[in-house]
Amino acid sequence: MTVPITPVSTTATLSYFSDPPDGVRIYQCINADPKTGIHDKNWTPADKDVVLENLRGKEDSVALDTCGFQYFKRPSKHVSFLNDAEIEQEYYPESIELIKELTGAGKVVIFDHTIRRRRPGLSDDNPQHRQPVAQVHVDQTTASAIARVHRHLPASEAPALLSKRFQLINLWRPISHAAVDWPLGLCDYRSVDVEKDTFPVALVYPDREGQTLGVKYNPNHRWKYFHAMTPDEIVLIKCFDSVQDGSVARLTPHTGFKDPATPEGTPLRESIELRALVFYD
Repeated sequence: MTVPITPVSTTATLSYFSDPPDGVRIYQCINADPKTGIHDKNWTPADKDVVLENLRGKEDSVALDTCGFQYFKRPSKHVSFLNDAEIEQEYYPESIELIKELTGAGKVVIFDHTIRRRRPGLSDDNPQHRQPVAQVHVDQTTASAIARVHRHLPASEAPALLSKRFQLINLWRPISHAAVDWPLGLCDYRSVDVEKDTFPVALVYPDREGQTLGVKYNPNHRWKYFHAMTPDEIVLIKCFDSVQDGSVARLTPHTGFKDPATPEGTPLRESIELRALVFYD
């Protein structure tokens, strides 16, 4: 019997949102309480066991406009990822050019990034202590996507940019070592009923409020992951697309997840995600 080099799939427990009561504004605080380590929120999770297909060897079977995400092998020139200023000065410019190359976009604006280093027992209470997100979600709603354009682009440019196709795309990359521990799960857009499966969630920051999409369980969801992604590999994750006529994928539910097949002693997951506004001519 031949033992496969990588698994065909894995079965894991994913944390969905429970169905919210009618008329209730759902919210979650971005920072955990420093004393309790708990994020204040008014919803309850709904854990479901799902099968996630490993796309190793089938990387070309998914694409940004069909499934909502796409894999590429693209090493980065910046490799330390230890200093935010250096990341903005060095990693942002090369990533802007990379997103343009891979999508055909005419203009790309990276508006923030998050480095995640899984550290069990450490409170997720500030931007320097971000842990993998263990909740099925989409980063943006239509309202928050439009608000991002107004927030990050000059008022003189925003109307023209909003009149054409634009997207919000995350560029996700492991750093330091392969992401065997707590990999990234991605839900194929073609298995998602956006109107029935998603709803807005207010994301409360200390100084402002944003909005994401919560995702309810649907047995039709088809989950994928790329086993042992390395720092030379990336996934583009579509969080919003202004084209909503059914011709392309609009979004990608995603989550970090605990893979029960992870060997003991595996290095803890470290990754960086860039969030970008992507505009087309």
